[in-house]
Amino acid sequence: MTLHPAPAPGTRADDVVELGDLGPWRPRLVATDLDGTLLSSAGVVSPRTRAALEACWAAGIPVVGVTGRGPRLLESVREAMGGRGVAVLAQGGFVVDLDSDEVLRTVALPREEATAAIAAIEAVAGELVLAVEDAADQAQRGALPPLRVQHGFGWPYPEPADLLHRDQVLPAGPVLKVFLRSATLDEDALLALARRVVDPAQGELTHAGLGFIELLPPGITKATGLAVALERWGVDLADVLVFGDMPNDLPMIGAVSAAGGRAVAVANAHPAVRAAASGRTSGHDADGVARYLEALLGLTVGDQRG
Repeated sequence: MTLHPAPAPGTRADDVVELGDLGPWRPRLVATDLDGTLLSSAGVVSPRTRAALEACWAAGIPVVGVTGRGPRLLESVREAMGGRGVAVLAQGGFVVDLDSDEVLRTVALPREEATAAIAAIEAVAGELVLAVEDAADQAQRGALPPLRVQHGFGWPYPEPADLLHRDQVLPAGPVLKVFLRSATLDEDALLALARRVVDPAQGELTHAGLGFIELLPPGITKATGLAVALERWGVDLADVLVFGDMPNDLPMIGAVSAAGGRAVAVANAHPAVRAAASGRTSGHDADGVARYLEALLGLTVGDQRG
């Protein structure tokens, strides 16, 4: 059994961070990760956070949800974002206008390239358990077929899944992304090994803190997905306020920071995200995103006593 140490002081999901004076800078757009950042541990948007998001829209500041969740979870993303604006899903590989349901971006990885990358990773990490988001499914309207999941993977979301043998998991055509889980390595260790053997030109690798890593088409990150949303709104990266918590958020945190925007980590964020972000706010179970928006924009929403 692996024993996980208790979270360090000030890094828990319910920790409150004193923000102080956040200065005169104001964003033209807010981009936020969902799980572990905007959503509570129960997977919902709290009333306080909902009020802060609505206040942003009322002030003319669009809010973009940027998530690793795939198209099968689109309705849960739509609910979280209040059914409006642009949503970036699948780590940037699937971008949709929630108002019109127009798909603005969908990018796939050919089966042969996915197979080669998986083999390279297994050569250094040992046998892995897989799940696959089939790119061919994304052209369909309405209910999508179940996720393709190898026996023993342990998929964390309550969505339909076909449990398959290893040789059946990869579809005949391209994939939106592949999830890889190790029985002996955590996601940080597995990601480090995978990046040693898979060139970025062959595939993008990341993880969202869920116990497995993700293999995506080359160049697919939350930063490139966010760029599609920014083009839709006519907003520059320098005018973006972004919130995140896990390594899959690092590309958009880095892009926003490099352009002169503002990147904020929630208290419960991965150490690499806390190090990369220029700001910090309370944990996701303490309405960290809402607290920061209230303080920065002078919003009079929520219960600000705590």
